[in-house]
Amino acid sequence: MKTSPLTAEAIESAMTAYLTERTKTEVKPDDDIFASGLVSSMFAMELVVHLESTYDIAIIGPELKIDNFRTAKVMAALVLRLSEDGVASDA
Repeated sequence: MKTSPLTAEAIESAMTAYLTERTKTEVKPDDDIFASGLVSSMFAMELVVHLESTYDIAIIGPELKIDNFRTAKVMAALVLRLSEDGVASDA
């Protein structure tokens, strides 16, 4: 069974839902979750594990920087970059 390709919109939606559930605060795709104080830097490691297990990717080396996890939009771009079957939203 073929699954539909990943899109930025689908990942953003899933990540905002995940972040909203985890923080008990509504999170929008462009909200900087670290600058807003919603989460700590320790939560970044949880995000790494969540993204890796959900999207079957490996986040290593230079990708392991806090700027790649600040917003759902940035995380979607990271997943698409690291995913073999990702499709850019403007393609």
